[in-house]
Amino acid sequence: MPRLHRAFALIGLLLLIQSAAAEKLRLVADAWPPFTDATLVNGGLATDIVSTALARAGYASDFEQVPWARALLGVGEGRYDVLVNAWYTDERTKFGQFSGEYLLNRVRFLKRKDTPIEYNNLQQLHTYPIAVVRGYAYSPEFDDDESLQKVPVHSFAMAVRMVAADRVKLTLEDEYVARYYLARESPKVRNAVEFLPKPLSENSLHILVSLKNPRHEQIVAGFDREIAAMKADGSYGRLMQQHGM
Repeated sequence: MPRLHRAFALIGLLLLIQSAAAEKLRLVADAWPPFTDATLVNGGLATDIVSTALARAGYASDFEQVPWARALLGVGEGRYDVLVNAWYTDERTKFGQFSGEYLLNRVRFLKRKDTPIEYNNLQQLHTYPIAVVRGYAYSPEFDDDESLQKVPVHSFAMAVRMVAADRVKLTLEDEYVARYYLARESPKVRNAVEFLPKPLSENSLHILVSLKNPRHEQIVAGFDREIAAMKADGSYGRLMQQHGM
């Protein structure tokens, strides 16, 4: 009998391990410091918040960093379960379910300090080439304005260097992200540019859970519940402080 009990216990343990492995979510994001970056503590602020909330909801997770277009495609195809850092667009609801807001991004334009550009509405910017990161959604108004001269680039670092070199007149990015990159640029680049006062938009940040995952509704519900609980018990604020926010 003891041997039989041990056999049953071993089988039970194996089933538990398999179940846990099945629940392990595949998180994905591009490099977008300070929010998502594999070189930062716990993958950056957003990755830390997301993985913590999911763990509290009962989901273990692995994080993989890939280029933005590959991350979107992977979520659509079901190769990844959760896109960590998604702004809402109607197009993305075709392949993923959005959570509620868990962070807020304030998008601002940057220009050369010696360039007299004013911004109160997008029509004022129609004559200026603007560097934009491929695949990013900035705001519906900006994204849908076909009169804007958008110059696609691979990254904000490339975009801001183009502004500093006067190859384009403007770029735009979340303010925290822009300041993070500018702090790592040469003084020549950093001191050549400045923010325009008026922000383009304030965008809520969400996770996007692949519709290919049969439990996408439960994952989103659990995540939203735990984000609210983290804000109530102070752990959300402590994570923000730990990441310098």
